[in-house]
Amino acid sequence: MDTISQLRQFPLFGHFDDESLRQVVGASFVEQHSSGSKVYRESDPSFALYIILRGAVRIERYTPFNPYLLGTFIKGEIFGDRDFIHRSGRGADAVADADSELLMLDPDLLATQCEQRQAFELALYWALWKSLSANLRKANDRMATFFSESDPRQASAPPAADRGQAARFRVDMASKRSVFQEQKLSPMEINFLASLSKEERLKPGQVIFREGEPGDKMYVVLDGEVMISKLIPGVGEEALAFLGRGDYFGEMALIDRLPRSAEAKAHSEGALVLSIPRDVLEGILNIQKVSSVRLLRLLGSLVAHRLRESDDRLVGWHVLAAGQSGG
Repeated sequence: MDTISQLRQFPLFGHFDDESLRQVVGASFVEQHSSGSKVYRESDPSFALYIILRGAVRIERYTPFNPYLLGTFIKGEIFGDRDFIHRSGRGADAVADADSELLMLDPDLLATQCEQRQAFELALYWALWKSLSANLRKANDRMATFFSESDPRQASAPPAADRGQAARFRVDMASKRSVFQEQKLSPMEINFLASLSKEERLKPGQVIFREGEPGDKMYVVLDGEVMISKLIPGVGEEALAFLGRGDYFGEMALIDRLPRSAEAKAHSEGALVLSIPRDVLEGILNIQKVSSVRLLRLLGSLVAHRLRESDDRLVGWHVLAAGQSGG
């Protein structure tokens, strides 16, 4: 079976048209790795992407105690995507977990292909966003079970947070447009998001959504601060991120249609957020219309940053536990 036929079978590439698949192959090289061999090292400067055609690869980070496993990838999955987007170093080793055949996508060749055809760029960043969101969800799930084996204590629930209805609050169009202009989105994106988003004012501590709930909106912070947190057994409520003006959140449940993986609530001074319904997001990111590449790049960058933070937190916990748990 040729490489294009193989890619066509993988769900992550189901939205690629034939020309886009040919462009993937045109920017790639096939690599063979025996079980236990390094695909790349934490210190490597490369930002190449990899697609697994056969076999499996594990991502692990060196610690003073033992390597900490961050994730395992199998046939049809992408790895190296966080580094490709984040461009801040590998941060971990990639090791073949079995005899593997990999498609290595050269970042410079990919950049050229993106410049030549916007439809390819859109398809590529859709795949990266999907992959990164799935990996971030897995990292969040690992946090929930990290201490369960070594510490039998139950999580102590945080104080009950206000779940009152968010107050409707009128924001002039210029103020709404400004937050999207700061992100250097296109005029079409700015007008679309500013016109169809709804403003909501939240009191300090007021919950926007809880972990486990279905998600039908994405949000962007207009003013104030939002805390993303998760209840960790044996620890309690763990703050995962504090988000300020221009930060998006809640988008993962829209792309994979799974329940919320964390809780979001207004921080100590309250917050003003813009909510963007699922149908609005799907409209502006419609793969058939070759629409908002800039927004996809922005969302992919945000997820890559959060995944890096989650990985760092897990490795930090592993070191604090002297390598005895969570890995």
